[in-house]
This record gives sequence, C-alpha cells and structure tokens, in this order.
Amino acid sequence: MSVDTGTPPVGLFTGQHVLAELEGVDPELLDDEQFLRETLHDALSRSHATVCQMIAKRFEPQGVTVLALLSESHASLHTYPEDGSIFIDVFTCGHTAKPELAVRLLADALRPTTQNVQTIQRGRDYEHLS
Repeated sequence: MSVDTGTPPVGLFTGQHVLAELEGVDPELLDDEQFLRETLHDALSRSHATVCQMIAKRFEPQGVTVLALLSESHASLHTYPEDGSIFIDVFTCGHTAKPELAVRLLADALRPTTQNVQTIQRGRDYEHLS
C-alpha cells in the first residue's frame, strides 16, 4: 500500500511547453545581453524552475540568444532588435516549475505592445492517475 505524501514523484513524463512571440519591444532591451540574462534568470527562479547553467551569444550587428539549462528542462530567448521582437521558449517537466508564470514575468519586464503565447501539454498527466 502506498501513502500519498502530496508531493508529486520526480521524473514524471509530463510537462508544459510555453511558446511566446512578443512584438513592440524596445530594441535596446533586445540587444542588451546582460539585461536578458538577468531577466530570464529572475523569471525562471521566481517561477520555481532550477537554473543549472546559462549561456548567451550576442550577434553582430545586433540580436541576442540566451539559453538556460534547467533541472526541469530548458528555456530560450531569441531577439530581433531590428523588428522589436523576441521568441521565447520555456519547457519544464513535472508540476513544480510554472513556465507560464516565467513567460508572464518576461513579458512584464519587456513591455511588448503585442504578444502571442501558447501552452502545449506534453507527455502523460500523472496527476490524475491513482
């Protein structure tokens, strides 16, 4: 007989993948590697994701890509300052991290004029299995 501790088991084959496109963002923010690194790290931490490592690449003449390796999976930012736009991708496995919150926090910091956000449920939802 198993006892329900209220804590979801580790390693569940389930997750949420949040994809976002933000437009109308200040081009200076989209070309600021340090701002993007710090903002992504803060958003992930506040959404209960565990950041293992971050790398970034600044492109010439403009644009930045930031990748975050998470215990729960990954997150990425790809900026296009010349268009005032950014692609955001946050995928987390399990039920602890909140990728939708991470994307909301990023949008709050970037202040886009328009945004398109979609969440894809992946894997199997073990929350409802007995």
